[in-house]
Amino acid sequence: MPEVRRAVCPGSYDPPTVGHLDVIARTAGLFDEVFVAILVNPRKEGLFSVDERVAMLTEITADLPGVRVESFQGLVVDYCRERGAGAMVKGLRGATDYDYELPMAHMNRHLTGVETLFLPGAPGQVYVSSSLVKEVARGGGDVTAFLPPSVHTRLLERLSG
Repeated sequence: MPEVRRAVCPGSYDPPTVGHLDVIARTAGLFDEVFVAILVNPRKEGLFSVDERVAMLTEITADLPGVRVESFQGLVVDYCRERGAGAMVKGLRGATDYDYELPMAHMNRHLTGVETLFLPGAPGQVYVSSSLVKEVARGGGDVTAFLPPSVHTRLLERLSG
């Protein structure tokens, strides 16, 4: 029986964008099981709670085979080891992301042997981040194209309340 190939897509996902969904879907096409791992950082307060982000990601990835959404605390490499995942997949929007992620990838490999794979962002989405989407939406700009419909609805509800 062949070994199950597992990967982790870690992030804060506050809120999850179509760019995030693209990376998760592409990862699901490469691996048997994908864990979408939302980091719980008690020092940071997001616009959405961790439970809300888990719910949104569970909903928008429901049609992707082998994808599970969970939250975690601590080092992502420990989470990978606990799940039997030999790879972490990160989406890159550009050189700045690469410069930020590369030292971490080297450290993670050194610590545990977990490989980090980088996927380039989808054309037309490489400049989109959760932070930018929230900022534009707070200013009244239209962010419809950057969010799955259910996430867009939740964002508008949160910002209007």
